[in-house]
Amino acid sequence: MYTRFFGLNEKPFSITPDPRYLYMSRRHADALAHLLYGISESGGFIQLTGEVGTGKTTLVRGMLERLPEQASVAVVLNPQLTTIEFLQTICEELGIELPKEVTTKALIDKLNWHLLEAHAKGRRTVVIVDEAQNLSTDVLEQVRMLTNLETAKQKLLQIILIGQPELRELLDRNDMRQLAQRITGRYHLEPLSRSETSGYIKHRLKVAGGLNEIFTAKANNEIYRLSGGVPRLVNVIADRALLAAYTRETRTVSPSLVRRAGAEVTGKRPLDRRQLGMAVLAVAGLGLLAVGLWRALNPATISPAESASAAAKTPPASMLQPIFDGLGLAADTDTAFKTLFRLWGVEYTRGELPPCEWARDQGLACLFQQGAWAHLRRLNRPAILTLTDQDGAEFQAVLDSLRGDQASLLFGERRYLVSLDELSNHWFGDHLVLWQPPGNAIRALAPGMRDAMVPWLRDSLVQIMGTSVEMADALVYDPPLEALVKNYQRARRLTVDGLVGAQTQILIQTDLDEAATPLLARAK
Repeated sequence: MYTRFFGLNEKPFSITPDPRYLYMSRRHADALAHLLYGISESGGFIQLTGEVGTGKTTLVRGMLERLPEQASVAVVLNPQLTTIEFLQTICEELGIELPKEVTTKALIDKLNWHLLEAHAKGRRTVVIVDEAQNLSTDVLEQVRMLTNLETAKQKLLQIILIGQPELRELLDRNDMRQLAQRITGRYHLEPLSRSETSGYIKHRLKVAGGLNEIFTAKANNEIYRLSGGVPRLVNVIADRALLAAYTRETRTVSPSLVRRAGAEVTGKRPLDRRQLGMAVLAVAGLGLLAVGLWRALNPATISPAESASAAAKTPPASMLQPIFDGLGLAADTDTAFKTLFRLWGVEYTRGELPPCEWARDQGLACLFQQGAWAHLRRLNRPAILTLTDQDGAEFQAVLDSLRGDQASLLFGERRYLVSLDELSNHWFGDHLVLWQPPGNAIRALAPGMRDAMVPWLRDSLVQIMGTSVEMADALVYDPPLEALVKNYQRARRLTVDGLVGAQTQILIQTDLDEAATPLLARAK
């Protein structure tokens, strides 16, 4: 309803776990590093816990996009299963043909054979169990037994348990000690800090296509106060606040709108201005009293601020800093978009429409994501990168070539070759690419749909994968095509869900290596 009003491509604060919206706070980056490290090591258990709404599922979806190429993954989203149902789910996720007689032993034998074959090919196998605090004792015991599948040198299966804090309590029980002793990595995901909450809000707006500040700094602080930094609550409150701003025809969200939105979400009446003022004065008075007592008791002690200032170190010199210092307007957003459009053979002139809306009129679409160099190599599209210098200032550069450990950056007409190691000191994963939706229409395909884009999907995958698919109806996304899509998603390390969204479509176009599409590196 409000997206066009704010110049957005989609709702930025949906509570669905879309990996495109994963915000890499320090906590989330640490958790992701723990998961990826655990997968690269020998088998066992990794435990990731966090309160409801802290972003565990979104983090897992983001991890799936960053998995090593040699990893196969089975995801169990509904753990309230019997032992046989649990083993069946794992086998189905890994593409293992089920035995004619479905028993625990038969399923484990099939799984063990598959794991040995994968190990012989140098592949890792990972099972991810979401909402693991709901696992029954019998299934947990079976999960423990799965880690006994091994060779003489290493475990064949890595299991990641994702759950709420109750999972820690469950595994702390005495009868669970055998399983708990096999956990090689533990991480608890905390809510966002105040500054991270502000960054999270800006990140989601940017992913949705927003180019202007919508929430004031005080509104961001108010969202943090009401949500406690829990991402799901941040999403719900921010969504309601945008709707409230839309109904009042204001393009800026104020703290008062956030308080009203918070009252709708929590059912609690917001404090009026007089009550807020009294609360602030009370807190300030207590703070001054505490400072006075501290100084009285510690007259010769250096203040924490003075101590921190004295201990501060000069940041290391950057090879890119001289480049940043001389860029000026060549590194602004409009220049970056003009450069990116030029690579697509389109001349962009700033007008009333935001760049991504203007792109639609040219048959193109924007996709903003966070990811690593491996993700950009997979997309294989020129991208606008947001770079940050040593003083925190942001610069927009266009990455037009990525070969080996060298990146080619364009700032307007200026080109610089930079090593990825140096560039990584200034780039934290934000990137925007342009792509051309098939049929010039941005839409996702789901199994069972009847759509004019289905023949393109079928023909493209047949060409890429060198196989054939029977067609009962050329316009229907039928089960044989769904199986082909899932095989493709599995091979390209995408979420294996059969949904053909923007990322799957981009990778298909990349694999087709169409001459008119600008790429970071073209296949030889």
